[in-house]
Amino acid sequence: MKQGIHPKYEMATIKCACGAVYTVGSTAKNVHVGICAACHPFFTGKQKYLDTAGRVEKFKKRYSAPPAPPSKKALKKAADKAAAKAAQKAASKPAPRPAPKAAAKAAPKPETPTA
Repeated sequence: MKQGIHPKYEMATIKCACGAVYTVGSTAKNVHVGICAACHPFFTGKQKYLDTAGRVEKFKKRYSAPPAPPSKKALKKAADKAAAKAAQKAASKPAPRPAPKAAAKAAPKPETPTA
């Protein structure tokens, strides 16, 4: 093993949000975790509600409020834009073509026997 390139391996303290403390070997000195074997639902059989930093409230706040109605200025701007688009479309539209003349019907070709 090459000397001087590896981090120092020492005893570290792992602290969980539930209050459990573990001592293990690691290159990190202290580690804080949100869930451990003492409080994980798989090991305890109990469902635990975790709301980290109010994410549920943030979601409800963002999507529960009805959208604000558009302002008069925004409505006028949209109407002006639609009118300008319609005028541009009418100006760029080519003149209508005249109807095609009725073509003379061609006589049917005689059938040739196939071998």
